[in-house]
Amino acid sequence: MTDIKRSRLSADAWDELHFPRPGVQEFDRVVERAISRRGFLGGALAFGSGAAVMGTSFLQGTSALAQQTSRFAFAPIAAQTDGTVHVPEGYKWQALVRWGDPLFGDAPAFDPAKGVPAEGSDRVFGENTDGMELFSIGGREILVVNHEYTNDAINLPHTAEGLPENAEDVLTLQNLQGVTVMEIVEGADGWTVVVDGPLNRRITHNTKMRIDGPAAGHDLMKTEADPTGTASLGTFNNCGSGRTPWGTYLTCEENFNGYFGASGEMPTDQTVAAGYQRYGIGAKDSGYNYFPFDPRFDVSVNPNEPHRAGYIVEIDPSDPASTPVKRTALGRFKHENAATVLAPDGRVVVYMGDDERGEFLYRWVSRDIYVPGGDTSTLLSEGTLSVAKFNDDLSGEWVALTPEATGMSAAEIAIFSRTAGSAVGATTMDRPEWVAVNPLAIEAYCCLTNNSRRGTKADDGSIRTNAGGDPMTVDAVNPREANNYGQIVRWRPADNDHAAEAFAWDLYVMAGNPNAHADGHFAGSANINEGNLFNSPDGMVIDSTGLIWIQTDGDDSNEGEFLGMGNNQMLAGDPVTGEIQRFLTGPFGSEVTGLCWSSDRRTMFVGIQHPAAPFPDGEGTLPRSSIVAVKRADNLLVG
Repeated sequence: MTDIKRSRLSADAWDELHFPRPGVQEFDRVVERAISRRGFLGGALAFGSGAAVMGTSFLQGTSALAQQTSRFAFAPIAAQTDGTVHVPEGYKWQALVRWGDPLFGDAPAFDPAKGVPAEGSDRVFGENTDGMELFSIGGREILVVNHEYTNDAINLPHTAEGLPENAEDVLTLQNLQGVTVMEIVEGADGWTVVVDGPLNRRITHNTKMRIDGPAAGHDLMKTEADPTGTASLGTFNNCGSGRTPWGTYLTCEENFNGYFGASGEMPTDQTVAAGYQRYGIGAKDSGYNYFPFDPRFDVSVNPNEPHRAGYIVEIDPSDPASTPVKRTALGRFKHENAATVLAPDGRVVVYMGDDERGEFLYRWVSRDIYVPGGDTSTLLSEGTLSVAKFNDDLSGEWVALTPEATGMSAAEIAIFSRTAGSAVGATTMDRPEWVAVNPLAIEAYCCLTNNSRRGTKADDGSIRTNAGGDPMTVDAVNPREANNYGQIVRWRPADNDHAAEAFAWDLYVMAGNPNAHADGHFAGSANINEGNLFNSPDGMVIDSTGLIWIQTDGDDSNEGEFLGMGNNQMLAGDPVTGEIQRFLTGPFGSEVTGLCWSSDRRTMFVGIQHPAAPFPDGEGTLPRSSIVAVKRADNLLVG
């Protein structure tokens, strides 16, 4: 088969090509669900746009749109299709840092035509920014940023189509990914990176990690290089982020499966082979081409190495000498982000999405309570991992992944969390990505980005499933077949307690296009209009005022079903009224992802990932993923 580079195929599309998900023949069940869906959509279409899906609280909220004064401190902007960033009138932006900018005085100079050389590539700001958080440490502003993956044809312009040709090329790519910890400062000319800041640090694919939790020391975690199964190298495909109440950073490993390949025979052990199938690990990687030059990524040589990736990693930004910790108790899957909140009794709750079509939404609840200044060592190691079940009556429950419920050991649950979720009948979701918790209300939100396979049929006529055989039938929380637009689900825990088992849910928004679909649920929910069209909600942060900031990673063709949506963007939403307005647009080809604020909240930092245009330096330069700093011209609070 022809080599397909990651720049040409999304992670989902690559998984589908190499690990096609089967269908499921359950005719009676399909009919039953179809009947339920018919009644469901009948109510929805009566409102003209699928609004009834949202439940009573949503309908009350949308009816209030015309009655309440907007809380947005900006005039919404139009969709854009060009190669730069746009913000509202009265706001301005500057590039804070770009791929290849120095973090240390000995970093190599960036070549506008060739990028960064291998030597010193771990001394510069990495590629493809994603989740990020800002910490105030000893009076210093410390920005911690994920680097999700590389654009190999740009990062290795001397090679054929960006395919690494030797170990040096592989090392370059490994160094450009991972995490950056850097000090930033605002001066008369705006924000800049403090080169050689005492807390500056790069964490790459070769940084030493400690493995913690129930999977640590298990036979499936042991390798020839690490016979203890408690230490590994590197953190991979770092997507969304999170932060703990005790001041540490959580980086989330997402599409880790694409780094591994095989030069020889694939493992035949039944447990390992089943895990590979569920997580999409095969003889062919997704184009990184590490395994011919770094045996750590060759599963025919090191079959357990993939079991050591796919976790949430805790990093202490205040100590450059600290060892990052892989928290296996929080499960192994394609982690998007980690939204942390305290339950009323002080236990730590972490919400997490598994970003693949038909996978699950997870929650962690610690055994012990958080005490400021106290011991935090058990809070992400001892507790309960659960998965969500969404019912069509707008109720739901968190189902604990215990040995009794799953028939698996605690270590197996940690390593094969997807299998555990299937065992208890978790709801298959439309790619659960970022989760955000409202600081002003007891509620949480999750971006369900899209799912083009939802409700569609395999070649044998059966409904498509996820890799575990769980059917992706249409249901109330995932109400559209071949869903290319996405939606945002909201839930409110029982008794105002994020640690409660039960919750009530509705949909805050269903993205859609009323221009392309005159009526019906593909037109979008009642809070979608010609002025705020978007698709594929991905990143999401709720600020201290309760506004929801939605970032997109979808189709920016601006034609057909996506006409009028323009480039990927960032919008602000009001959870009370349901109102949504466009705040920022990115350059063509980019994803807008990652968001945080300066300590004084007068600057907003926004990530621009994989621009196709020569951004931000203009014509004749390589496109560079960047973080931009957005301010009001009057220097008041941003938002």
